Amino acid sequence: MKTNRVLSVLFFLLFVCKLTAQKDSLSLENTEIKDSISKEKDYKPYNALAPAKAAFYSAILPGLGQAYNGRYWKIPIAYAGLGVGVYFYINNDKEWNRYRDAYKDRLAGREDEFGDRISTEALVRAQEFYRRNKEISLLVIAGVYVLNIIDANVDAHLQQFNVSEDLSLKPNMQYDNFTGKSKYGISLNFKF
Repeated sequence: MKTNRVLSVLFFLLFVCKLTAQKDSLSLENTEIKDSISKEKDYKPYNALAPAKAAFYSAILPGLGQAYNGRYWKIPIAYAGLGVGVYFYINNDKEWNRYRDAYKDRLAGREDEFGDRISTEALVRAQEFYRRNKEISLLVIAGVYVLNIIDANVDAHLQQFNVSEDLSLKPNMQYDNFTGKSKYGISLNFKF
């Protein structure tokens, strides 16, 4: 019983707020004309190929799709990610070559740079470690490259997403003919 009263009072308050909001919006002169004029100024035609162009540009040269979208601040992030991957690949490749050459020298019976400090098994483990790290670095480079393309595509899609100021939150009441009871609620309405 108390919940019905609380819901009734809440519905009444929301209904009164809705009526006062409508009264204020009706008192303005020519609001629809002013809104349509301002929308015409800000209106950009939908370009269905913009996301594909942005992705293509980023695939050709990382960061070019971000420049096409006007998101210049993302370009250094893309190059930093690629640069880190390339740096670690080069470093791991250099270390892998170093341990591989030492292992080859040891198998040929020549003196290697490590001497007796590292065993032959340790040289094999080091080669495997740096080879695995090289492969991970390649995956990082490929991942950043693909993320760069995806980011350009998604950003181009979101730039064309029309966010209208015409959203309203309205209370509503539905009468259920089957049970004979009222249902109270709030509805969020979009106008397209």
